[in-house]
Amino acid sequence: MPVTLTVAPTGPIATKADNPFLPTTPEEIAAAVEAGYRAGASVAHIHLRDDSQRPTADLAIGRRVMESIRERCPILIQMSTGVGLSVPFSEREKLVDLAPQMATLNPCSMSFGQGEFRNPPDGVVRLAAKMLDLGVKPELEIYDTGHLDACLRLRDRGLLPEPLQFSIVLGVQGGMAATADNLLTMVRRLPDDAVWQVIAIGRANLELTAIGLALGGNARAGLEDTLYLSKGELAEGSTPLVARAARLARELGHDIATVDQTHAALGLRR
Repeated sequence: MPVTLTVAPTGPIATKADNPFLPTTPEEIAAAVEAGYRAGASVAHIHLRDDSQRPTADLAIGRRVMESIRERCPILIQMSTGVGLSVPFSEREKLVDLAPQMATLNPCSMSFGQGEFRNPPDGVVRLAAKMLDLGVKPELEIYDTGHLDACLRLRDRGLLPEPLQFSIVLGVQGGMAATADNLLTMVRRLPDDAVWQVIAIGRANLELTAIGLALGGNARAGLEDTLYLSKGELAEGSTPLVARAARLARELGHDIATVDQTHAALGLRR
């Protein structure tokens, strides 16, 4: 199977003070997505920012970002409903009303660094049901072993379309550490037909991306996950990180999935 690459240009935490190449306006985000698409990405993982660079679930901003991306390239849009720790779940879940092809579904609440990432069980069920009704494919972000079990319970209730799509997130304080052992533990427990990628935060990003590709997973790359291309060298946007992931995949003997191939692999509605 060809490898699906996802570009994640912004994220909920960093600002331009951390890396001046971080895109925050709708136009900057769309331009970064297009560049990631040209480098091989077929999925764009989108976080929104307001005029003060703060995470936001503002639907008008989301609409502008999506329209600008679609004017530039045919990449598949995956809207983050994680948004940011300060944004209430009741606001975050409304982002699926924008009808992106995909959106994140975080199955559990957890400690996240020095904050709390709140995903109440009744809200998660409600969001899963709404995404199913709208035909928005869930990207299941799992930060710990129990998160996988929660997703499988949602599947068993008929709330998640198969194949399930997982992002195994490693390296967040409050979740699993970014180690190869933890990645292997999670991969071994996934359903046989699951589609998955590893998201390693910070220094372990390159190493675990390579291990994930070698294990048959997909890859995500961008300033959301690491601000650096190498030790002490800030990445000049997400494009060099996507290009690096594409090189890794090709050197391991994989082709890079087109938008159409990713669309088919994930079973997305047209």
